[in-house]
Amino acid sequence: MSANKNKSIHSPRRRTLQRLSAIALGALAFTLGAAPAQAQETKLLRIGYQKAANTLVLLKAHGALEKRLQPLGVEVKWAEFAAGPQLLEALNVGSVDFGYVGEAPPVFAQAAGADFVYTAYEIPTPDAEGLLVQKDSPIKSVAELKGKKIAFNKGSDVHWLVVALLKKAGLQYSDIQPVYLAPADARAAFERGAVDAWAIWDPFQAAAEKQVGARRLASGVGAVSHHQFFLSARPFASKNPQVQKILLEEITREGEWVRTHTAEAAAQLAPIQGLDADIIQTGLKRYAHVYKPVDAQVLAEQQKIADAFFELKLIPKQLKVSDAVLK
Repeated sequence: MSANKNKSIHSPRRRTLQRLSAIALGALAFTLGAAPAQAQETKLLRIGYQKAANTLVLLKAHGALEKRLQPLGVEVKWAEFAAGPQLLEALNVGSVDFGYVGEAPPVFAQAAGADFVYTAYEIPTPDAEGLLVQKDSPIKSVAELKGKKIAFNKGSDVHWLVVALLKKAGLQYSDIQPVYLAPADARAAFERGAVDAWAIWDPFQAAAEKQVGARRLASGVGAVSHHQFFLSARPFASKNPQVQKILLEEITREGEWVRTHTAEAAAQLAPIQGLDADIIQTGLKRYAHVYKPVDAQVLAEQQKIADAFFELKLIPKQLKVSDAVLK
């Protein structure tokens, strides 16, 4: 599959952006131990994904996971979601068993009582999100955003990016006017000048840069880690370690292929995501596609986000992030 260079979005831009969400996927540089006797605990694996979650999208398209699980009698069902918060809501009510989201949605979900566990994380990819302004904007620094309108998706990774960038620039969250918009609406507001800046992730970031000449005022580099997480429903994780082990092994293989065949991966994703292959390739290069087991350090970073959101009254209670791990 391929996409013509410089070709515009295949379907209307707004519809395409509404289908997509943040986050690219990577490779798992580890496997989980499991007792084979437990492999038959489930006959169905339900995976939640987003159109911009590249590794899962490709894993679904290539069918490798289904082939691995077929001898165990396990069927795979895929469910698409617009963004991380919706995916985690589905996981919490038992509609999906496994999903991939960014660093901020799990904090909001845990605060809302979602029963999930952190399974793995992507090594930092802070260049994969940024704060954009119009190419002719007079704003040259984050500090100049005081009193300005910044569009971003509430509860998403860029919510934390905005908080962190403001703090780094010596500003308070109350110093700006947050405009909570999903990517499609945010881009529309950005293009017509209704907001002064837009915090967004790839591939939306790359699309805005290439299609409308948006300028990055700042990226996440030096401000946030921008981890991505694989999360599992706690009952699924505790009862089905063998199925989860196979799932993570196949994600590992798919991520390795993305890293070594980036152009081909972008060409295959183009008709699925409705973006030019060169835009997708730019976004793919900004992600690491390498995952590791959740450890104390990454949980400490998640705790930092949770504490900051509680202090800003963005979540209703103080959290202990380490509660969301399989003991």
